[in-house]
Amino acid sequence: MFRISALALAMSLAAPVASATTILFNDFSSVAGLQLNNAAAAATDGSSRSVLRVTPSQFNQAGSAFSTTAVTLGANVSFSTKFAFNFNGQRAGGADGLVFVVQTVSNTAGGIGGGIGYLGLPNSVGIEFDNWNNGGGDGNSDNHVGIDINGSVSSVALNTALPVTLDSGTDLFAWIDYDGNTDQLEVRLSGTNSRPAASLLAYNVDLAAVLGTPNAFVGFTSGTGAAAANHDVISWEFRDTFAPVDLPEPMSLTLLGVALASMGLARRHRA
Repeated sequence: MFRISALALAMSLAAPVASATTILFNDFSSVAGLQLNNAAAAATDGSSRSVLRVTPSQFNQAGSAFSTTAVTLGANVSFSTKFAFNFNGQRAGGADGLVFVVQTVSNTAGGIGGGIGYLGLPNSVGIEFDNWNNGGGDGNSDNHVGIDINGSVSSVALNTALPVTLDSGTDLFAWIDYDGNTDQLEVRLSGTNSRPAASLLAYNVDLAAVLGTPNAFVGFTSGTGAAAANHDVISWEFRDTFAPVDLPEPMSLTLLGVALASMGLARRHRA
């Protein structure tokens, strides 16, 4: 009888643990639920995939795509998100990148070029994936990730030693998590669909104070200037709570180990 109970426990703990998912795009064959601004549009990439093209490979563009309705963020405006993206069709070296943004206005886009479609958006946090060197504010790097606050592209945290090349023309994967209970914002980046154990950037910020409301629009901005690229989002998942995507549930795995060990102990006792 004990063996059956332990096995049932193990099977139940091995099942996926439900978490709140408010936005999920496996592709962008439909952009229902998104407000597309300026240059942003649904498009087909070179692999015939339906993508969200936040800016096309044209000069002096700005675009954005945000949820059409505000998301109510839970537990001190916590959230977790994952998305795949691809910079391709580079012109004049490729620029200027993509920004994941949490902000309080849906139908707006910021500055072109080095503004990456984010410059000038107040009450916001943005995580920029920047493929152009605009000088000291970019760490003199054309391949960096930064955390931006309140529409400024002078990043409060910056990493120029990336594990990938943003302009590679291949799919890249990003994970961003904010725990409102600790005020910790973490960014991860990989060239494979496997969540890195270590964060690329970590920064402490009171996002509730920055936004001024738990109700926010979430999405992406991009910009081009005298250089350009297609800045494509391939897929996107957003959760309105701190529930990191692709992270195993530690408690479930621990209890699963206990259950399996108990099953082994029961077998030895019967031997």
